Amino acid sequence: MKIALAAALLLAAPLSAHAACASKDFSVDGFSVKVTQGSGQPRFSMKGQLANKCSEAAAAQIRIDAKDASGKVLASKQGWPAGTSNISPGQSVEFDLGRLFRYQSDMSDYTVTVVDVKSW
Repeated sequence: MKIALAAALLLAAPLSAHAACASKDFSVDGFSVKVTQGSGQPRFSMKGQLANKCSEAAAAQIRIDAKDASGKVLASKQGWPAGTSNISPGQSVEFDLGRLFRYQSDMSDYTVTVVDVKSW
């Protein structure tokens, strides 16, 4: 009986890691994309701030989609701006995920969305 109870607790443990907060409790502010020409291929800067508007400390994963003029997604990358740290209620963290993208000349529009929330 004790083994079954311990096994049930271990299986439920990963579920408890999800925060009571949801994607709607986070916002991305000041998101901007800049392309800079260097000695090689152009590089991206995709900066913004991820703000926690939840009443609990939590972290959020964001996704940036790079699209062409017709709206077709050419590249999509995800990242956790705070890494494996929670963001306190009312606080924000700055991010720049531009290093994850390779430049394509037909990229013309960029969107960022919160796709997951977790408490570490």
